[in-house]
Amino acid sequence: MSIEACAGLVQRGDPDRFLAVMAAPLDARAQLLPLYAFNLEVARAPWVTQEPLIAEMRLQWWRDVVENAASGAAKAHEVAGPLHELIRDFGLPVDVLDRLIAARRWDIHRDPHAGPEALAEYLEDTGAGLMWLAARALGAPDGAETAVRAYGWASAAAGYLRAVPELEARGRQPLPQGMGVQDLAQRGLERLAEARAARRTVPKAVAPALLAGWQAEGVLRQVVAGQGSSDPSEARKRGRLLWQAFTGRW
Repeated sequence: MSIEACAGLVQRGDPDRFLAVMAAPLDARAQLLPLYAFNLEVARAPWVTQEPLIAEMRLQWWRDVVENAASGAAKAHEVAGPLHELIRDFGLPVDVLDRLIAARRWDIHRDPHAGPEALAEYLEDTGAGLMWLAARALGAPDGAETAVRAYGWASAAAGYLRAVPELEARGRQPLPQGMGVQDLAQRGLERLAEARAARRTVPKAVAPALLAGWQAEGVLRQVVAGQGSSDPSEARKRGRLLWQAFTGRW
């Protein structure tokens, strides 16, 4: 029932990742769904309240969940419970989980990122970290980390670019001074190329963890070309996802 609860959360709150999970082999879903549900809970924690202190407390709760799971003490919660099992059964790196949560503190406040490298670190700790956790849950070896993280960073950059209008509408400053959307998109394409140059380090069995980035290249190239970051048609989206799932190429 906990996996079903995680699936429901991801389907409602993160439909693109849910599609990616549904395109993955059945035996990979039990690892991916709790992880993506955890990411969703953490990502939305800063936005469900106008009180920064309450948002900080929500994030701290998840940091405590991760710390307690590492020590063997699980919490009775529809997402925390399955996450605890993932940490225990697959040896997920607790420091990566903790940095993912801590990075979301930026979402609580209205200050811009201190500079391009601060934004790069935010994307590293959130998107790249999440993809590496997913890969580890599917058995990725240490040697795959560079490629997986580069692909996760590019995917996170694409998602961030899609979120820029909404962040601005909410009074946030998503891009640091002197950095434009095309600058970020170009950097994302560079990280994508870096990932593909090291593709051989990533076993085929880990490919389902990378399905979540199936839209990255299209979004990044669109922004670099000055065409914005609007979503492609549903048919094109699903076609690209199915191609990646079928071929295992990313």
